[in-house]
Amino acid sequence: MSTGELLSIEPLELKFVFELKKQISCSLQLSNKTESYVAFKVKTTNPKKYCVRPNTGVVSPGSTCDVIVTMQAQKEAPADMQCKDKFLLQSVKTFDGATAKDINAEMFNKEAGHVVEECKLKVVYSPPAQPPSPVPEGSEEGSSPRGSISENGNFNDTELNTATRGYVDRSEPQDKSAEARALIAKLTEEKNSALQQNNKLRQELELLKRDGRKNGGGVSFLLVILIGLIGIMLGYIIKKT
Repeated sequence: MSTGELLSIEPLELKFVFELKKQISCSLQLSNKTESYVAFKVKTTNPKKYCVRPNTGVVSPGSTCDVIVTMQAQKEAPADMQCKDKFLLQSVKTFDGATAKDINAEMFNKEAGHVVEECKLKVVYSPPAQPPSPVPEGSEEGSSPRGSISENGNFNDTELNTATRGYVDRSEPQDKSAEARALIAKLTEEKNSALQQNNKLRQELELLKRDGRKNGGGVSFLLVILIGLIGIMLGYIIKKT
């Protein structure tokens, strides 16, 4: 910030974020430190390159004024991003109630006895901000993700393998238990079916006994066969259960 007697100027450098083929602007703030009206005028060593709005004006006591400096679009960047352009801001006390229309070149003529305060401003170029990298810093391109997180925040293959084996070990007993339950259910169903067949054969045997008694015992051989079949089925059921 300039500490002149008439105006405070901030900043003292015109900083442009340089981009090719694009107009770029920056601003100055002028603050009147006096109890008088102060007229100002902005000059540059390269008027074709810059546009200043307003380039002249009046700042009333205790008030501020913003000046916008626009650099025209450039076709090529300067060497090493260095700029030799300069600006000069002149200020002088004027009469109360003065406006920009009252400003003339004679007001800033030192030879005419006017007290003119001057402040030189440099032009500084800075490169545009770079976009953030899509790849996080410190990561390796093409590397595969790790399995688990260790104490330092990195994934560890050994811990992944251990966790995988633990999962497999826990899942295998569950699979075996399911197979055992299915087998028991199947055997129970077969047992119930065999018992039903046994009951049916017993009923038929009773009927045959009754018929045999009526026919004088002519079916004793058939009874022996049926009893043998019943014994075989019961033995098969007992063996499987």
